[in-house]
Amino acid sequence: MEAMLNLRLPHATVLTDPDALAPYRQDESHLKGSEPLAVVCPRSAVDLRELVRFATAEGCGLVPRGAGTGKAGGCLPTARSIVVDLGQWPGRIDISRQNLTLTAPASAWLRDVKDSAWEANLFYPPDPNSWPICAFGGSLATNAGGPNACKYGMTRHWVLAVDALMADGEIHTFGTGSVKQNVGPSLAQLLVGSEGIFGMILSATVRLVPRPTEFITLLLPVAEFQSLLDLPGTLCAAGFLPSAFEFFDPAVLAELRTHGPEEARRLPGNALAILEFDDRGCTSEGFIEALMEALGPISEQLQIASETRQRDQIWSLRRLTSTFLKERHPKKISEDIVVPRSRIPDFYSGLERQQIPAVTYGHLGDGNLHVNLLGAGETEPCEVERQLLALFRLCIDLGGNLSGEHGIGLAKRDAFLALTDPHQIGLIRALKGAWDPAGIFNPGKVI
Repeated sequence: MEAMLNLRLPHATVLTDPDALAPYRQDESHLKGSEPLAVVCPRSAVDLRELVRFATAEGCGLVPRGAGTGKAGGCLPTARSIVVDLGQWPGRIDISRQNLTLTAPASAWLRDVKDSAWEANLFYPPDPNSWPICAFGGSLATNAGGPNACKYGMTRHWVLAVDALMADGEIHTFGTGSVKQNVGPSLAQLLVGSEGIFGMILSATVRLVPRPTEFITLLLPVAEFQSLLDLPGTLCAAGFLPSAFEFFDPAVLAELRTHGPEEARRLPGNALAILEFDDRGCTSEGFIEALMEALGPISEQLQIASETRQRDQIWSLRRLTSTFLKERHPKKISEDIVVPRSRIPDFYSGLERQQIPAVTYGHLGDGNLHVNLLGAGETEPCEVERQLLALFRLCIDLGGNLSGEHGIGLAKRDAFLALTDPHQIGLIRALKGAWDPAGIFNPGKVI
């Protein structure tokens, strides 16, 4: 594009060579984006102001990108787009012990954010599966979840303020570093989870809590998978809220045991749950006895990870599951649907009724289930489409939705537009028009 010659970015790295651009056409989804006009790594407000001016004048898009670990195609370039790689955006991680807050740039690794809080005897809970390799900014843009969301909620529950590049080319602050702020609608919360379609998040201030001092991790093997499905609601009703409640259904557990690493071959049960608690006193005999009473007869098979090494090994196996299944079934399709805890049994009845050949694992404690169609690559596309739409409709009918944590991006855009209340779609488009009238921010995503 000849106009690119007029783009002056004194503090940025600019990539235009096709070989350098190629990696930016992919993320962790099954999609591939268009070749971008360029990749820009900005390092100053001057660079960003010029990028907005250029994009507005030339009618091209600005696609924000962190580490590229998203699974919905949200950071992939569409036609006539510039990828804005925020990996070099300046800033440092600052913690206020008095305010129980942390401020970090979008370029910070999420692992460094979490580690910095931990070293200060504080805790930042959001823990998507990619937390060791994803960017803080990406976790904000996608409202990342993870196992800890069972107790602590999604990323947006922790965000107090964000700095974002907006359509006027300036960086604006939305929110404050205070827990209490009541001055109309929270514009910061509109940016968190918006996948960059309203503006580009450059930094954020998040809440912290005191670091938990006790952990207990338990393996709960069962002979009958159905016996797990009521447990999230049962435990909550009995006053127990795990910091994580993960599971493998029989098919996924069998895959891990047969083809996974050596430590996976020793996993017990026909199906398996991982329960973790971080309450004060959770390692006491009284807590464990009360938990076993709440679990009922299936607690007889409960196994306690008594050492840090055992706990780390269990979580390592859980976190490799997605990669393992993708390597075993490279053409599989994975969806991150969500249903209320109370409707989990109904969801599995619906899968059987709709004849959807799915295997599942994931976040049983909050109803965010990773549903995998392992045979998608060998199935007629029209049949795969039927299965996916039936899956999404089932979730919506049960009071859930088609994404619990990965977002919409490109991957679920068509289904989102087809199945969501048109009034809500209209409101999102109205917000897009008000915040980004030229349509330069992450065009073609979500709506």
